[in-house]
Parts: sequence; structure tokens; C-alpha cells
Amino acid sequence: MDFFEEIWATISKNRSRSIMTGFGVFWGMMMLLVLVGVGQSLTQGIMTNIEGFATNSCFVIPDRTSKPYKGLRKGRSWSIHNQDLPTIRQAAKHAEIIAPMCFGGDGNVRYGSWHEEYSMVGITAEYPNVMYVPLLYGRDINDIDVQEKRKVCVIGNEVYHKLFPEGENPVGKVLHIGSMQFRIVGVKAKCKAQVNIGGYPDQQVLWPISTLQQARQLGDNVHLIMATAQRNVQVSIVEEELKTILKELYTIAPDDQRAMYTMNMEDMLKAFKYLVLGLTALIWLIGLGTLISGAVGVSNIMLVTVRERTKEIGIRRAIGASPWVILKQILAESTLLTLLSGILGIVAAVGVLRVAEMALKDNEMFSQNIQISFSIAIGGLLILLIVGLLAGILPARRALAIKPIEALNEE
Repeated sequence: MDFFEEIWATISKNRSRSIMTGFGVFWGMMMLLVLVGVGQSLTQGIMTNIEGFATNSCFVIPDRTSKPYKGLRKGRSWSIHNQDLPTIRQAAKHAEIIAPMCFGGDGNVRYGSWHEEYSMVGITAEYPNVMYVPLLYGRDINDIDVQEKRKVCVIGNEVYHKLFPEGENPVGKVLHIGSMQFRIVGVKAKCKAQVNIGGYPDQQVLWPISTLQQARQLGDNVHLIMATAQRNVQVSIVEEELKTILKELYTIAPDDQRAMYTMNMEDMLKAFKYLVLGLTALIWLIGLGTLISGAVGVSNIMLVTVRERTKEIGIRRAIGASPWVILKQILAESTLLTLLSGILGIVAAVGVLRVAEMALKDNEMFSQNIQISFSIAIGGLLILLIVGLLAGILPARRALAIKPIEALNEE
């Protein structure tokens, strides 16, 4: 107790100086944890935007050709057709699933007195294997629905809550979409993904693709192909394979890079990982830099303190104090000052993140939990301990270099 009382007496002897010195560590720790908390929330928010998509999936959308080929002019439109899907599936040796999709634009969805415009999308039974959203009620579109061109639909979560605000089970209920009637067979749970493919998942009404093609007079045209790679096969291989197959099938120049738009989740995940890695490195660089500058301030003030206590240290050495006692005293003072300031910084960071969480609760770029974990807080305390010890090393060495005779003569 005497040891700690002595340390506290030394720190509190000059309160203004101690407060100003500790503020650097306080600010550095608070900034580090705030940046870490916000950075983690942003990272989780970014990754959530592709949640539900198979990580080994890719998408191909027909576009206009940009080069003439075999007597065909450039700038022509082309489409994928239903009858070509078996050929594409057979030729794509590395693909596990190939699923077509059609877009029917916005349609007026009505139930009772409530009506609103939502996106119409035609799918097959393979769709949930590529874009998975859990079901709240009912089932997904199946093969029989597609074969028989049934007037059934699966509605997104937002559609469900708007049309059925009481929260009842709507399976079996009849929706009016334009002049047609559709029976609801399923309801999707809320989807966190924000990738827009024919509309956001929560705002879509999913039909059997054959029903949509007939109702919207699309013939046998397919607007998009989704594919997944086989086990241990990179999805980029499947993407290139599909491009080659489609170019041969629809007479497109092999080097025409603009004839179709493609996207694969492997590239997106890789881009996100590099973004997260760079963001994390930047956060720690800024945070640790601020914290280290605070530690330098502590070290400088401890050097001043040692200089002011030269005579005291000399008297201690003269009456038998060992170098370890002097070293322990200086290191303990710098560590305690650093720890106290840092703990206040941790508390302040938690408060700032709580305010940020409330302010950004409706921002889809951030996750709903903008806080630091307990392990990060413990790691922050360990960093503070190390910083405090390092900040006291130079002043401690300066104290040990003081000779008792010279110190006693110090005025």
C-alpha cells in the first residue's frame, strides 16, 4: 500500500501536468478503439451485402456485340433461349448448377385494398441453390410449377409486411398482379443482401419462369444465367467456360469482351477481402500512431519528473536503495499513468460507439452492432501495459545513471 500511495502522490503532485500528459494516451486509445469498432461494423456491413449468394457462383447477362463476326454486324442484340439450356448444361463440364432467370419489370401487386409496385422475377427450382434466402412460410418454386406454368408465387419479406401487416400466414392467399391472380406458396425471410439482380430480394415477387415468359410475352428468351462451380473448381473457370460456349452457340467473336456482362462472386469476395485488409491496416496504423504519440508524451514528462527528483533519487541511492527499487518506481509511475488514461479512453470509446450505433442504425453499409468485443478491450489493456512500460524505460535509465554524490549536491 505504501508503494502505491507513493506512486499516486507523485502523479497527483502536479495534477495539471499529469492530466495533460494522460490526455494524449486517453485520446490515442479512444481513437484506436473507435476506429476498430467502426471498421469492423463497416466490414460486416460490406460482407452482409452479398450474404445468401453462393460463393462459387457466377452470372452471365447478354449484351450487344461490339465486333462483326462471320458476316454479322456489330451492335446486334442476342438472347439465350430455353431450348439451348440443355446444350449449355451439357457443354459446361465444370458447372454444377445452371439456372435461367427472367425479369418481368415492376408489377402492381394487390391484396384487398392495399396495392403497390414490386419487381417480378421468373425463376426455376435451382434458384435457391445460387441465391439462398430462408423461407418464413411455405415453399419455394418447384419443377412442377415451371412445367405446368402454374400461377403461383413466392413473395419477398417487404412485400409480405406491406400486404399483410397483421403478420398472418399468407400461404394459400390469392394476390392480384395486374389482371392475373396468383396463389402465394411461400414467403421469404428478411434478406440482408443488397445486391440488385432484377430488384432487391425483399422487394421481389418470384414466379415460375415459364409463367412469366408467357404472361409478359417474352417467348422463350432468358435474361440471365446463374451458375455454380463443381467442388474444388474455381468459379472463374466456369465463367470463362460459359462465355466460350455462348459465343460459339450464338455466333459471337471469341475476342468480343462486350457481348455479355459477367460477374462472379469469387472476384467480389477477393475484392472485399483486399478492401477489408487495407481498411484494417489503415485503422491500426492511425490508431497505434496516435497511441504511440501519447506514450512519447508520457515518456517526456517522466524525464522531466526524474530531473526534478534528482536529489530525492540520490538520497535513496545513498541510504541503500537498489537500482531495481529505483527502476520499479519509475516504471510503475509511467505504467499507472498510462493505464488510468487508457482505461478512461476505453470507456469513452464505448460511449462514442454507442452513439454511432444509434446514429447509423438505418445505414445499410454498417452492421447493427457497432461495438468492440471484450477480447479487443483486453487487448487494448495489454497494449497500454506495454506502452506504459516502454514509456518508462528511458526515464528509468536516466534515473539509474544518477550518481548519489552528484545528486546530493544538486540544487
